[in-house]
Amino acid sequence: MQAQLILENGMRFSGTLFGAEKNIVGEVVFTTGMTGYQETLTDPSFAGQIVTMTFPLIGNYGINLEDMEANRANLKAFVVREKCDFPSNFRNEMNLDDFLTQQGVVGLEGIDTRALTRVIRDAGTMKGVIMMGEPRDEDIEILMNSLDNSRVIMNTTTDGIYTVNDIGEKHIAFIDMGAKQGIIRDLVKCGCRLTVFPADTAADKIEAVNPDMVFLSNGPGDPLDAPGTVDTVKKLIGKFPICGICMGHQIIGLALGCKTKKLKFGHHGGNHPVKDLTTGNVFITSQNHNYIVSDYPEDVEETFINVNDGTCEGIRHKTLPIQSVQFHPEASPGPLDTGWLFERFLKEVM
Repeated sequence: MQAQLILENGMRFSGTLFGAEKNIVGEVVFTTGMTGYQETLTDPSFAGQIVTMTFPLIGNYGINLEDMEANRANLKAFVVREKCDFPSNFRNEMNLDDFLTQQGVVGLEGIDTRALTRVIRDAGTMKGVIMMGEPRDEDIEILMNSLDNSRVIMNTTTDGIYTVNDIGEKHIAFIDMGAKQGIIRDLVKCGCRLTVFPADTAADKIEAVNPDMVFLSNGPGDPLDAPGTVDTVKKLIGKFPICGICMGHQIIGLALGCKTKKLKFGHHGGNHPVKDLTTGNVFITSQNHNYIVSDYPEDVEETFINVNDGTCEGIRHKTLPIQSVQFHPEASPGPLDTGWLFERFLKEVM
Protein backbone atom coordinates (compact mmCIF):
# COMPACT_ATOMS: atom_id res chain seq x y z
CA MET A 1 0.00 0.00 0.00
CA GLN A 2 1.31 3.45 -0.90
CA ALA A 3 1.72 6.03 1.85
CA GLN A 4 3.36 9.39 2.40
CA LEU A 5 5.55 10.86 5.10
CA ILE A 6 4.50 14.51 5.29
CA LEU A 7 6.65 16.85 7.33
CA GLU A 8 5.53 19.87 9.30
CA ASN A 9 7.23 22.14 6.74
CA GLY A 10 5.11 20.64 3.93
CA MET A 11 7.72 18.34 2.35
CA ARG A 12 6.46 14.94 1.25
CA PHE A 13 8.18 11.58 0.79
CA SER A 14 6.25 8.76 -0.90
CA GLY A 15 6.88 5.12 -0.11
CA THR A 16 5.35 1.71 0.53
CA LEU A 17 3.68 0.89 3.81
CA PHE A 18 4.63 -2.23 5.77
CA GLY A 19 4.07 -3.36 9.33
CA ALA A 20 0.89 -1.88 10.80
CA GLU A 21 -1.42 -0.17 8.32
CA LYS A 22 -2.65 3.04 9.93
CA ASN A 23 -2.15 6.80 9.89
CA ILE A 24 0.17 8.14 12.61
CA VAL A 25 1.82 11.35 13.82
CA GLY A 26 5.17 11.69 15.55
CA GLU A 27 8.36 13.67 15.94
CA VAL A 28 10.69 12.84 13.03
CA VAL A 29 14.31 12.03 13.94
CA PHE A 30 17.19 10.21 12.27
CA THR A 31 19.68 7.75 13.76
CA THR A 32 23.09 6.99 12.28
CA GLY A 33 23.55 3.39 13.44
CA MET A 34 24.59 0.90 10.76
CA THR A 35 23.32 -2.04 12.85
CA GLY A 36 21.23 -2.42 15.97
CA TYR A 37 17.87 -1.68 14.40
CA GLN A 38 16.12 -4.07 16.81
CA GLU A 39 17.50 -2.23 19.83
CA THR A 40 16.42 1.01 18.17
CA LEU A 41 12.90 -0.33 17.66
CA THR A 42 12.57 -1.32 21.32
CA ASP A 43 14.48 1.57 22.96
CA PRO A 44 11.91 3.47 25.08
CA SER A 45 13.80 6.71 24.38
CA PHE A 46 12.27 6.69 20.88
CA ALA A 47 8.69 6.72 22.22
CA GLY A 48 6.52 9.21 20.34
CA GLN A 49 8.91 9.45 17.40
CA ILE A 50 9.07 8.53 13.72
CA VAL A 51 12.59 7.13 13.31
CA THR A 52 14.52 6.95 10.06
CA MET A 53 17.76 5.00 9.63
CA THR A 54 20.50 6.65 7.57
CA PHE A 55 21.94 3.24 6.65
CA PRO A 56 20.01 2.12 3.54
CA LEU A 57 19.45 -1.66 4.06
CA ILE A 58 17.67 -2.64 7.26
CA GLY A 59 16.54 -6.04 8.48
CA ASN A 60 19.20 -8.27 6.92
CA TYR A 61 19.88 -10.24 10.13
CA GLY A 62 16.25 -10.39 11.16
CA ILE A 63 14.69 -10.12 14.60
CA ASN A 64 15.29 -12.26 17.68
CA LEU A 65 13.48 -11.91 20.98
CA GLU A 66 16.66 -12.01 23.09
CA ASP A 67 17.85 -8.58 21.94
CA MET A 68 14.79 -6.61 23.01
CA GLU A 69 15.60 -3.49 25.06
CA ALA A 70 12.01 -3.34 26.34
CA ASN A 71 9.01 -5.64 26.25
CA ARG A 72 7.61 -3.87 23.20
CA ALA A 73 8.48 -1.53 20.35
CA ASN A 74 8.16 2.05 21.55
CA LEU A 75 8.49 4.27 18.48
CA LYS A 76 5.56 5.50 16.36
CA ALA A 77 6.97 4.49 12.96
CA PHE A 78 10.13 3.17 11.29
CA VAL A 79 11.28 4.62 7.96
CA VAL A 80 13.84 2.78 5.79
CA ARG A 81 15.27 2.98 2.30
CA GLU A 82 15.05 -0.77 1.79
CA LYS A 83 13.92 -3.56 4.12
CA CYS A 84 15.18 -7.12 3.87
CA ASP A 85 12.34 -9.62 3.57
CA PHE A 86 14.54 -12.72 3.75
CA PRO A 87 17.04 -12.23 6.60
CA SER A 88 19.95 -14.59 7.12
CA ASN A 89 21.17 -15.24 10.65
CA PHE A 90 21.18 -18.31 12.88
CA ARG A 91 19.42 -16.30 15.64
CA ASN A 92 16.70 -14.93 13.37
CA GLU A 93 13.10 -15.58 14.48
CA MET A 94 11.13 -13.27 12.17
CA ASN A 95 11.63 -10.56 9.59
CA LEU A 96 11.23 -6.82 10.13
CA ASP A 97 7.79 -6.63 8.48
CA ASP A 98 6.35 -9.38 10.68
CA PHE A 99 7.81 -7.82 13.82
CA LEU A 100 6.36 -4.37 13.14
CA THR A 101 3.00 -5.93 12.30
CA GLN A 102 3.08 -7.85 15.59
CA GLN A 103 4.00 -4.71 17.51
CA GLY A 104 1.47 -2.46 15.80
CA VAL A 105 4.18 -0.12 14.48
CA VAL A 106 3.98 1.56 11.07
CA GLY A 107 6.83 0.95 8.61
CA LEU A 108 7.56 3.00 5.47
CA GLU A 109 9.94 1.73 2.80
CA GLY A 110 11.33 3.13 -0.42
CA ILE A 111 12.04 6.76 0.37
CA ASP A 112 15.43 8.45 0.14
CA THR A 113 16.27 8.35 3.85
CA ARG A 114 19.52 10.28 3.41
CA ALA A 115 17.66 13.11 1.71
CA LEU A 116 15.19 13.07 4.62
CA THR A 117 18.13 13.17 7.03
CA ARG A 118 19.54 16.24 5.31
CA VAL A 119 16.18 17.98 5.64
CA ILE A 120 16.04 17.26 9.39
CA ARG A 121 19.69 18.24 9.83
CA ASP A 122 19.15 21.57 8.06
CA ALA A 123 15.66 22.47 9.27
CA GLY A 124 15.70 20.70 12.63
CA THR A 125 13.53 18.05 14.21
CA MET A 126 9.88 18.54 13.31
CA LYS A 127 6.53 16.85 13.47
CA GLY A 128 5.44 14.53 10.70
CA VAL A 129 2.57 12.27 9.71
CA ILE A 130 2.48 9.03 7.77
CA MET A 131 -0.80 8.72 5.92
CA MET A 132 -2.12 6.23 3.43
CA GLY A 133 -3.17 7.18 -0.09
CA GLU A 134 -3.66 10.85 -0.98
CA PRO A 135 -4.82 12.53 2.23
CA ARG A 136 -6.69 15.83 2.24
CA ASP A 137 -4.96 18.90 3.61
CA GLU A 138 -7.49 19.28 6.39
CA ASP A 139 -6.95 15.66 7.51
CA ILE A 140 -3.18 16.20 7.52
CA GLU A 141 -3.57 19.30 9.67
CA ILE A 142 -5.87 17.58 12.16
CA LEU A 143 -3.49 14.64 12.61
CA MET A 144 -0.39 16.88 12.72
CA ASN A 145 -1.91 19.01 15.48
CA SER A 146 -2.86 15.97 17.55
CA LEU A 147 0.71 15.13 18.59
CA ASP A 148 1.24 15.21 22.36
CA ASN A 149 4.46 13.64 23.68
CA SER A 150 4.15 15.05 27.19
CA ARG A 151 3.25 11.63 28.64
CA VAL A 152 5.89 9.46 26.96
CA ILE A 153 7.90 8.98 30.16
CA MET A 154 4.91 7.69 32.09
CA ASN A 155 3.91 5.56 29.10
CA THR A 156 7.26 3.75 29.14
CA THR A 157 8.19 3.55 32.84
CA THR A 158 7.51 0.40 34.86
CA ASP A 159 3.99 -0.15 36.19
CA GLY A 160 5.17 -1.09 39.67
CA ILE A 161 8.11 -1.67 41.99
CA TYR A 162 10.17 -4.84 41.47
CA THR A 163 13.61 -6.21 42.31
CA VAL A 164 16.40 -7.62 40.16
CA ASN A 165 19.29 -9.83 41.36
CA ASP A 166 18.46 -10.41 45.03
CA ILE A 167 22.00 -11.66 45.72
CA GLY A 168 23.72 -8.43 44.66
CA GLU A 169 25.95 -6.84 47.30
CA LYS A 170 25.34 -3.20 46.36
CA HIS A 171 21.72 -2.03 46.59
CA ILE A 172 20.63 0.41 43.87
CA ALA A 173 17.33 2.30 43.87
CA PHE A 174 16.75 2.42 40.11
CA ILE A 175 14.31 5.08 38.90
CA ASP A 176 12.94 3.88 35.57
CA MET A 177 12.42 6.86 33.25
CA GLY A 178 11.88 4.49 30.30
CA ALA A 179 14.86 2.24 30.82
CA LYS A 180 16.74 0.06 28.37
CA GLN A 181 17.36 -3.45 29.67
CA GLY A 182 21.05 -3.11 28.81
CA ILE A 183 21.51 -0.69 31.71
CA ILE A 184 19.96 -3.11 34.17
CA ARG A 185 22.08 -5.97 32.79
CA ASP A 186 25.30 -3.97 33.21
CA LEU A 187 24.49 -2.96 36.78
CA VAL A 188 23.77 -6.59 37.63
CA LYS A 189 27.14 -7.55 36.11
CA CYS A 190 28.70 -5.06 38.54
CA GLY A 191 27.23 -7.04 41.46
CA CYS A 192 24.27 -4.78 42.13
CA ARG A 193 20.86 -5.60 43.54
CA LEU A 194 18.23 -3.32 42.01
CA THR A 195 14.92 -2.11 43.35
CA VAL A 196 13.23 -0.61 40.30
CA PHE A 197 10.78 2.24 40.84
CA PRO A 198 8.33 4.01 38.47
CA ALA A 199 9.32 7.51 37.36
CA ASP A 200 6.68 9.19 39.56
CA THR A 201 7.74 7.52 42.82
CA ALA A 202 7.85 9.83 45.84
CA ALA A 203 11.15 10.37 47.65
CA ASP A 204 9.97 8.78 50.91
CA LYS A 205 9.34 5.44 49.20
CA ILE A 206 12.89 5.42 47.84
CA GLU A 207 14.30 6.46 51.22
CA ALA A 208 12.39 3.58 52.83
CA VAL A 209 14.51 0.94 51.04
CA ASN A 210 17.73 2.68 52.22
CA PRO A 211 19.73 2.12 49.02
CA ASP A 212 23.49 2.46 48.62
CA MET A 213 22.89 4.60 45.53
CA VAL A 214 20.04 6.14 43.54
CA PHE A 215 20.30 5.67 39.78
CA LEU A 216 18.15 7.35 37.11
CA SER A 217 17.81 5.68 33.72
CA ASN A 218 17.41 6.90 30.17
CA GLY A 219 13.96 7.79 28.86
CA PRO A 220 12.03 9.63 26.15
CA GLY A 221 10.86 13.18 25.70
CA ASP A 222 11.48 16.46 27.50
CA PRO A 223 12.85 16.38 31.08
CA LEU A 224 10.63 19.35 31.91
CA ASP A 225 7.68 16.98 31.51
CA ALA A 226 8.84 15.13 34.66
CA PRO A 227 8.75 17.81 37.40
CA GLY A 228 7.73 15.23 39.98
CA THR A 229 10.90 13.22 39.40
CA VAL A 230 13.01 16.39 39.61
CA ASP A 231 11.41 17.17 42.98
CA THR A 232 12.08 13.60 44.15
CA VAL A 233 15.77 13.90 43.26
CA LYS A 234 16.01 17.27 45.02
CA LYS A 235 14.76 15.63 48.23
CA LEU A 236 17.29 12.79 47.90
CA ILE A 237 20.30 15.08 47.38
CA GLY A 238 22.66 14.85 50.35
CA LYS A 239 21.03 11.66 51.61
CA PHE A 240 22.29 9.17 49.02
CA PRO A 241 24.84 9.04 46.20
CA ILE A 242 23.04 9.77 42.91
CA CYS A 243 23.97 8.83 39.33
CA GLY A 244 22.19 8.79 35.99
CA ILE A 245 22.46 8.55 32.24
CA CYS A 246 20.62 10.24 29.35
CA MET A 247 17.21 11.40 30.66
CA GLY A 248 18.45 10.60 34.16
CA HIS A 249 21.38 12.96 33.54
CA GLN A 250 18.98 15.73 32.53
CA ILE A 251 16.74 15.17 35.57
CA ILE A 252 19.78 15.31 37.87
CA GLY A 253 20.92 18.48 36.14
CA LEU A 254 17.56 20.17 36.73
CA ALA A 255 17.55 19.04 40.37
CA LEU A 256 21.00 20.61 40.84
CA GLY A 257 19.87 23.94 39.39
CA CYS A 258 21.04 23.53 35.78
CA LYS A 259 18.83 24.26 32.80
CA THR A 260 18.00 22.11 29.77
CA LYS A 261 17.48 23.02 26.14
CA LYS A 262 16.48 21.25 22.94
CA LEU A 263 19.04 20.48 20.25
CA LYS A 264 18.31 21.28 16.62
CA PHE A 265 18.16 17.63 15.56
CA GLY A 266 19.41 15.69 18.57
CA HIS A 267 22.08 13.03 18.95
CA HIS A 268 20.92 9.59 17.80
CA GLY A 269 23.24 6.74 16.85
CA GLY A 270 26.41 4.91 17.81
CA ASN A 271 29.18 7.14 16.47
CA HIS A 272 29.20 10.22 18.71
CA PRO A 273 32.63 11.27 20.06
CA VAL A 274 32.87 12.61 23.60
CA LYS A 275 35.88 13.97 25.44
CA ASP A 276 36.66 13.17 29.07
CA LEU A 277 37.68 16.55 30.49
CA THR A 278 39.64 14.89 33.30
CA THR A 279 41.95 12.78 31.12
CA GLY A 280 41.58 14.34 27.67
CA ASN A 281 40.67 10.94 26.21
CA VAL A 282 38.04 10.76 23.48
CA PHE A 283 35.52 7.92 23.31
CA ILE A 284 32.96 6.92 20.67
CA THR A 285 29.55 6.60 22.27
CA SER A 286 25.97 5.53 21.71
CA GLN A 287 23.44 8.34 22.18
CA ASN A 288 19.72 8.94 21.86
CA HIS A 289 18.38 12.29 23.04
CA ASN A 290 17.01 15.63 21.86
CA TYR A 291 17.77 17.66 25.00
CA ILE A 292 20.97 18.68 26.80
CA VAL A 293 22.00 20.12 30.16
CA SER A 294 23.32 23.71 30.22
CA ASP A 295 23.88 26.71 32.50
CA TYR A 296 25.44 25.05 35.54
CA PRO A 297 25.51 26.62 39.02
CA GLU A 298 28.90 27.14 40.70
CA ASP A 299 28.86 23.80 42.54
CA VAL A 300 28.38 21.76 39.33
CA GLU A 301 31.10 21.09 36.74
CA GLU A 302 31.26 19.45 33.31
CA THR A 303 33.02 16.10 33.05
CA PHE A 304 32.48 15.25 29.36
CA ILE A 305 31.75 17.29 26.25
CA ASN A 306 30.61 16.37 22.75
CA VAL A 307 33.52 16.72 20.34
CA ASN A 308 31.26 17.58 17.39
CA ASP A 309 29.27 20.46 18.85
CA GLY A 310 30.76 21.16 22.29
CA THR A 311 27.55 20.36 24.18
CA CYS A 312 27.51 18.90 27.68
CA GLU A 313 27.92 15.11 27.94
CA GLY A 314 28.48 14.76 31.67
CA ILE A 315 28.36 16.62 34.99
CA ARG A 316 29.27 16.09 38.61
CA HIS A 317 28.71 17.97 41.85
CA LYS A 318 31.92 19.42 43.25
CA THR A 319 31.33 18.29 46.84
CA LEU A 320 28.46 15.78 46.86
CA PRO A 321 28.55 12.21 45.44
CA ILE A 322 26.46 13.05 42.36
CA GLN A 323 27.43 12.53 38.72
CA SER A 324 25.80 11.70 35.41
CA VAL A 325 26.47 11.34 31.69
CA GLN A 326 24.36 12.09 28.62
CA PHE A 327 25.52 9.11 26.56
CA HIS A 328 24.88 5.37 26.97
CA PRO A 329 27.81 3.46 28.54
CA GLU A 330 25.99 0.16 27.97
CA ALA A 331 25.53 0.94 24.23
CA SER A 332 22.90 -1.64 23.14
CA PRO A 333 23.55 -1.00 20.31
CA GLY A 334 26.84 0.73 19.69
CA PRO A 335 30.45 0.86 20.88
CA LEU A 336 31.47 -0.33 24.34
CA ASP A 337 34.20 2.30 24.78
CA THR A 338 32.68 3.68 27.99
CA GLY A 339 31.34 0.50 29.57
CA TRP A 340 33.76 1.07 32.46
CA LEU A 341 31.67 4.04 33.62
CA PHE A 342 29.30 1.87 35.65
CA GLU A 343 32.22 0.63 37.75
CA ARG A 344 33.47 4.21 38.09
CA PHE A 345 30.04 5.38 39.25
CA LEU A 346 30.02 2.72 41.94
CA LYS A 347 33.60 3.40 43.01
CA GLU A 348 33.49 7.19 43.09
CA VAL A 349 30.09 7.82 44.63
CA MET A 350 29.72 4.93 47.08
